[in-house]
Amino acid sequence: MGERRLMMCNEVVAEAAIVAGCRFFAGYPISPATEVLEYMARRMRQVGGTCMLPESEISAINMLIGASATGARVMSATSGPGWDLMQEGVREMAFLQLPCVIVDVSRAPIGIGPSQGDYFQCTKGGGHGDYRLIVLAPATVQESADLTRKAFWLADRYRTPVVVLTDAALGHASEPVSFPERLEPALPPKSWAVTGAAGRRPNRVNTEDKAGLGGDSREIWGGFEAFIRELRRKYDEIEAHETEVDSFLAEDARIVVVAFGTSARVTRTAVREARKRGIAAGLIRPITLWPFPSAAIAEMAQRAEAVLTVEMNTGQMVEDVERAVGGRTPVRFLGRQGGVVPSPDEVLAAIEAAGLPVREGVHGAAQGL
Repeated sequence: MGERRLMMCNEVVAEAAIVAGCRFFAGYPISPATEVLEYMARRMRQVGGTCMLPESEISAINMLIGASATGARVMSATSGPGWDLMQEGVREMAFLQLPCVIVDVSRAPIGIGPSQGDYFQCTKGGGHGDYRLIVLAPATVQESADLTRKAFWLADRYRTPVVVLTDAALGHASEPVSFPERLEPALPPKSWAVTGAAGRRPNRVNTEDKAGLGGDSREIWGGFEAFIRELRRKYDEIEAHETEVDSFLAEDARIVVVAFGTSARVTRTAVREARKRGIAAGLIRPITLWPFPSAAIAEMAQRAEAVLTVEMNTGQMVEDVERAVGGRTPVRFLGRQGGVVPSPDEVLAAIEAAGLPVREGVHGAAQGL
């Protein structure tokens, strides 16, 4: 276990990236993500890496395309408006199958208050075409370090962009953190990377090669269809092996609350208080927003009498929760917007509003209270 230090989350994801081997960072300053760029500007020089400050987020993502094509571990960090501008480049990296990590510190549309309004854009794909992104949603500063490091491994393993989605509240939170030594499984060599061509056929990284362009129109479209199906098979493999979820007191819960990130931290407090009041509540926290832990939520919903989704938006993840529940039990929603974080009392009130009868001794049977 490494030394524990008190650090801001935005700086933690930057340090975790360096520990993971990131040696190229390109980003444009934008609150509440700017600290990631500032930290990289200081540290990259110390570790022999490169930190670029281009004129826009569009340039930043295109710099990542070039650097990633050489086999380097690359990262950028931004917030909602910058994430908007990056979409064309992110889509291109997904189609070129170039690995990268992007940290999205989500904020409200006006001001820099925390928000989870980027859920759709991250999990459904903000650009055109038929692609997916792995999306990781930490809830603590330590988990932000661990998942950022894992994000680089996933990006290389599957040759795909990976998003680490936080928000302004978590991004600016300071908590003790350590960077323990951990050996991820070995990865295959990046034989696809553009690293020179001495003595061999030059590598090319482009979708046209994948699609087999060069014949008549039927061959062209057939090549693209085969390429898209190849991507789909990769996403199926990711869904099968990388879905991750955390549960808190959910095993015997009669009302299951689903929340991620900062909303999950608040909900955990509310669930603990509900248990003390005799309400069998539990928390399901998706760690991977895509792939979404539909099976885990469906399993819990079979035993629960109600499901509540808590988010800092007008209701985005709740659509995935409803799909997972499949009508087996009612799904309720609590959302706050405009940079407002729901309070534990609000979540507790929503749990109580589900109308479940209070049972004596519920909290005594639970663990972790």
